Amino acid sequence: MPHPNDPNLRSFIDVDPASDFPIQNLPYGVFSANGLAPRVGVAIGDYILDLWELEQDGRLDVGQPGVFAAGCLNAFMHLGPKVWSATRARISELLRHDNPELRDNEELRKLALVPMSRAKLHLPFAVSGYTDFYSSKEHATNVGVMFRGKDNALQPNWLHMPIAYNGRASTVVVSGTKVKRPRGQLKPPNVELPSFGPCKRLDFELEMGVVVGQSSAMGGMLTEQQAEEMIFGFVLLNDWSARDIQQWEYVPLGPFLAKAFATSISPWVVTREALEPFRLKGPQQEPVPLDYLKQAKPQNYDLELDVSLRAASANAPAGISRTNFKYMYWSSVQQLMHHASSGCAMNVGDLLGSGTISGPDKNQRGSLLEISWNGTEPVELPGGIKRSFLEDGDSLVMRGWCQGDGYRVGFGEVEGTILAAG
Repeated sequence: MPHPNDPNLRSFIDVDPASDFPIQNLPYGVFSANGLAPRVGVAIGDYILDLWELEQDGRLDVGQPGVFAAGCLNAFMHLGPKVWSATRARISELLRHDNPELRDNEELRKLALVPMSRAKLHLPFAVSGYTDFYSSKEHATNVGVMFRGKDNALQPNWLHMPIAYNGRASTVVVSGTKVKRPRGQLKPPNVELPSFGPCKRLDFELEMGVVVGQSSAMGGMLTEQQAEEMIFGFVLLNDWSARDIQQWEYVPLGPFLAKAFATSISPWVVTREALEPFRLKGPQQEPVPLDYLKQAKPQNYDLELDVSLRAASANAPAGISRTNFKYMYWSSVQQLMHHASSGCAMNVGDLLGSGTISGPDKNQRGSLLEISWNGTEPVELPGGIKRSFLEDGDSLVMRGWCQGDGYRVGFGEVEGTILAAG
């Protein structure tokens, strides 16, 4: 049987070559349609394949009935990498153009193939915990230069370990959820005392999110292989940031409320296996990492990322950034190894944010803080509109994909629109 990543595979469902969801992808999500409760599905072209219907018909068996009827992926992820791989292979087989099982079963097709236009997408998994890393050397350098100068851009520990902070799982939301402007303590440099009010320097952060699909024991550590096998898949992630609140609160313990009000993720989880053909080696790490962080395999991905902004008064979005996940200095596997290295237990449903993804060029910066250089170089949008930071009514869209030969493995999008603090 052909591997699900075979670039020659074709589905009996017509899929546009520019679609994010060809048969080589098969990302998982949670959807509802036709008045039924949310359940697990897989994206294929402009349709969602209802895995619960396939299970009911006896076409799909993962050894634990009911996992696809759940309103989140956690129960399925708990079954482990062998089941993930076998399930993806079976779904691929059912969708192939030369397999009559589903193709020629008109009754099952009507039940199991739901047009995306008729479905509502939900948060794909229950987020157990959320950790946000700071692993792009370009981003960390840009921010360091802005606030500390070129000679002290990177803190001494940055090149030795993946830096991170614990975020809030409670405010991770699915794409399309509107984001209310946060309030907090504000103290501009020229003011003696802080005040409390709406954030004035609201920003986005272009990130990828790692979805942890297996748990690890408290007190243990992870090898590279163990960490890799624990990763179920990836999502697009926007870690909204209140820069002025952060500037006042972050000393001495780091980000807190400035990052706690909302984190948006895409509704589709692209599996680690689907990204395998696009794996590559990341940047040279110097100094060489300590032994527990060393990697024997390439752990980065050639994954294009695009950000567009539609200003509140504009009719159409405009591109403001285009970069690639391959630039990340610390890989997702290293982040997970480091996270567990102290004995920290990892849980099914943990979410790890990569940290803002920026590239070496100006057009590859992954936040407005960098793009506008802390507000000193406003972004010029069509119609004479300028932005240093996000304003009420602005909508931000992130997209990501890996480009294959005649197909792409994509993530769809993560979108959020800013509401007034009220």
